[in-house]
Amino acid sequence: MLRKIDNTIKYGKQHGGFGIQILYPGLIMPELNDTGFSTIGRIDQARITPGTLIPMHPHKDDEIFTYLRRGKVKHKDSEGHMDTISNQKLMMMNAGSSFYHEEKTLEEDGTLEGLQIFIRPEVKGLKPQVQFHQLPEAYSLNQWRKIAGKDNDYPLQIRSNTWILDMQLQQGEESFLPELSIEDTSFLFYVFNGDIQVNADVQLRTGESALIENENPTFIAIETTDIVLFITQTNAKHFDGGMYSGNLHK
Repeated sequence: MLRKIDNTIKYGKQHGGFGIQILYPGLIMPELNDTGFSTIGRIDQARITPGTLIPMHPHKDDEIFTYLRRGKVKHKDSEGHMDTISNQKLMMMNAGSSFYHEEKTLEEDGTLEGLQIFIRPEVKGLKPQVQFHQLPEAYSLNQWRKIAGKDNDYPLQIRSNTWILDMQLQQGEESFLPELSIEDTSFLFYVFNGDIQVNADVQLRTGESALIENENPTFIAIETTDIVLFITQTNAKHFDGGMYSGNLHK
């Protein structure tokens, strides 16, 4: 089954130089009565002007992945970390029981464009921690790259059955979902920017996505496209009361 999620389902927020489009993936399946889908709580596509400060603020029981494609941001948090995040320097904030951070986009690196991804942990109240990973290249051309996940061969660790991969599929190239030895998988195929043809009848443009279960479609890039792939399990154990990843229906 393949369900297209277009941009009309998103919530937009703008405050000064800070603008986001928020996807609650569960809204495509109202029968679930959950704004998230299994462990995938919320995905924010952000566009933030240079010099914007997002002041110190709290998180609780969220696994927060910062994935940038343009711009840089200076990070500071309650665990004592200070670093600069970019399209080659990734960050995972496992908020756990209590966590605070602030971000400021750098003046010299242009408008920031990226995703802030809120994944649900298996249980509440875990120890807070922060992880960083330096990518050798900003883009993985025409092949899936492991970014964050439950397994040790993913550079950033998520504390639930969730896996995140990315790829830049170049114009005219064809791809498929990765082969995995994971049972009962569901895929959320997210187009960060670009234009993708899925099989013969579905087209996904910038910001759109598709929820895919029990199907392996063909993807062809109409133009060069940046893709983020989320993998979860329909019945994966998770805590859905996180500050941002939680189910808004509760």
